[in-house]
Amino acid sequence: MELQTIKNRFGIIGNSPGLNHALHVAVQVANTDLSVLINGESGVGKEVFSQIIHALSARKHNPFIAVNCGAIPEGTIDSELFGHEKGSFTGAVDSRKGYFETVNGGTIFLDEIGELPLGTQARLLRVLEAGEYIRVGSSKVQKTDVRVIAATNKELIEHTQTHRFREDLYYRLNTVPIRVPALRDRKEDIYLLFRKFVTDFSDRYKGTPVQLDEGAKDVLINYSWPGNVRELKNIAEQISVLSQDKMINANAMKNFLPEHNYSRLPVLAGGAGSVSQSEFATERDILYKLFFDMKKDVNELKKMFFDLLQHPEMAQHAPVYNDPQFNELNNNVPALSQTKPVFLPHHNDAIHQHEDVEESLSIMDKEKELIIKALKKHKGKRKDASLDLGISERTLYRKLKEYDIEE
Repeated sequence: MELQTIKNRFGIIGNSPGLNHALHVAVQVANTDLSVLINGESGVGKEVFSQIIHALSARKHNPFIAVNCGAIPEGTIDSELFGHEKGSFTGAVDSRKGYFETVNGGTIFLDEIGELPLGTQARLLRVLEAGEYIRVGSSKVQKTDVRVIAATNKELIEHTQTHRFREDLYYRLNTVPIRVPALRDRKEDIYLLFRKFVTDFSDRYKGTPVQLDEGAKDVLINYSWPGNVRELKNIAEQISVLSQDKMINANAMKNFLPEHNYSRLPVLAGGAGSVSQSEFATERDILYKLFFDMKKDVNELKKMFFDLLQHPEMAQHAPVYNDPQFNELNNNVPALSQTKPVFLPHHNDAIHQHEDVEESLSIMDKEKELIIKALKKHKGKRKDASLDLGISERTLYRKLKEYDIEE
């Protein structure tokens, strides 16, 4: 089947190389029973690719279900996927079939697969390898014939290294990977999508489609679109409803775009031994790198200060820094020569030799430490601790089990 026919059938707009390649792989793998892992940022349309694969497969007349793994509480997700027996847990007043039983013969799309708890990951691996599962509260092994298509906006390979995602499950799911490109990597498609959206909204709201001048087009195309196609559609709807002028210029377009287009993080300086921002997976990694560099600088300054106190004659040989940032900081701090003299007792133990203590830089260690502090602060109240940490109560519960933290 030609790609253009598929695009027309599923409402896909664009002709960028990355999009065409992803569609080509989806078409090729559709008529097999191989597991597929769809990678892509939120809002790029990963679910559409799962529908394409199912619609072009031999299972197209059988059920298809999409499950958002991140939206189901950890305590009930096993029951949702695999079913449960009556009385297996509080509230289980009847036996219930799970998705893998009701969709037998069809396709199940597991979105946000990276949010699955480790126990559920083990159950899913057994389904993929042997086509078997056990209901919650049962000991009877049941068979199922379901094709699994998974999707994630995370780099699961990195999660396998921190033991947040099973490595064997990752490679079992990743039989055929499909990477859906972000909208900022499809610049040639942005205006086409915008025109389609504003036309649809003008029909819905009985109005005239807005037009963009060249300046507005440049602003639209050069925006980073962190929310991808979903964000573009929202902006198109806002403009269609709120704009009084049907010809949009650059300034008017900027008023509709959020300010988070521009990163507010500090830029890492280049030079020997420096690490570029592209080498970090997340903004949190960048911040950890900056804090680590600041810690090193503070340790070096403390060591230099103690050396000067012990050996004043070294002051005349002190190094001269040509770093503009250091000089700017130094200009705001009184020079050592201008401060009052410091008199120290003549005891051998008066000055302790400065030592650099190696501090754990593991993100998991820091995360565990913060969780423990939050629980102590709120006297074990999970709800208050999760709010303080900026995570959901469900995520906190999962972290407590993952790090074996006793409340």
